[in-house]
Amino acid sequence: MIPIKDNIPARKIPIVNYSLIIINILVFIYELTLSREELEVFFHSFGLLPLDIIYLNWQNLITSMFIHGGFAHIFGNMLFLYVFGDNVEDALGKLRYLVLYIGSGLGAAILQSFVNILAGNLTTPMIGASGAISGILAAYVKLYPEAKILTIIPPFIFFTFILPAWFFVGYWFFIQVLYALLTPPTMGGVAWYAHIGGFITGWFLVDILYSKKNPKLVYYSTLR
Repeated sequence: MIPIKDNIPARKIPIVNYSLIIINILVFIYELTLSREELEVFFHSFGLLPLDIIYLNWQNLITSMFIHGGFAHIFGNMLFLYVFGDNVEDALGKLRYLVLYIGSGLGAAILQSFVNILAGNLTTPMIGASGAISGILAAYVKLYPEAKILTIIPPFIFFTFILPAWFFVGYWFFIQVLYALLTPPTMGGVAWYAHIGGFITGWFLVDILYSKKNPKLVYYSTLR
């Protein structure tokens, strides 16, 4: 499912969310200037190797969240962050939103790394913002479960559907769990357990970070 937009207008310019998107895009533009060999070195130098968790390599824990493996990878991640991140930032405030993003990314990295270690996969670097964005999705559905998401569902790419947030996010999470169970962690590719770890972290972390002093937006506009 591909989200296009939701029906919750942002109250303020989501400065942190836009900044995260811009940083991710700038890093990807830099990646495009590298040769194949240089890119491989870049991934292994700044991506997260499983043992980095054990050795507490904090630099790579952070830098790995801003690296992407291709156009589809970064486009999908930034689209989800654009659609869902602004409203979560609205509800939490700028600093708490950044804590949620980084915290969810760390939760994603921890689960995926330990799964890889148990599977004996010690050399595949984990890259991408999807673990952190999974935590944003979890926070969004807890804060705005009845929001409406304008969605494209392949292969029906010429039609749009309006889905409630609880269904969209619930189905998305079900797919992550399903593929995690069906895909051996030694294969590399999509880090399904990172998505799960980030989502679970965001699900619980938002309860700590959300304050009624900075209330959710309760007005829902009409999707067109």
